[in-house]
Amino acid sequence: MENNKRLPLIIVIGALIIGNVFFGLAYFSQKGELDQLRDSQSKAIVNEKVLDFTSMFVKKVLQAEREVDFETRLSLENAVRDLKDEEIMKDWQNFVNSKTETEAQNSVKKLLEVLVGKIQK
Repeated sequence: MENNKRLPLIIVIGALIIGNVFFGLAYFSQKGELDQLRDSQSKAIVNEKVLDFTSMFVKKVLQAEREVDFETRLSLENAVRDLKDEEIMKDWQNFVNSKTETEAQNSVKKLLEVLVGKIQK
């Protein structure tokens, strides 16, 4: 008689344990997907900023028909700082601090190579 009373309790406890395992596995699966989506979103934001800076640099520096004015240099400096990337900042500083035209051309090539490399990652 005592076993008949325990059987429903054992079934309920077993169902609760199975449910907890199922929902625990589902939680960790969903958490992994969410982490991947967040990583993808942050990469997309960085790519967008790098593309914006690259576009601005090409239009306002490489395609400039005269010397780049102070406002343009300031907006480019702010854009490159907004990227918060040490490698890009270093190459930007090398370009800005170039003493000769040849040195500036080499710095631009290196900067563009780094920018394109950052977009591909």
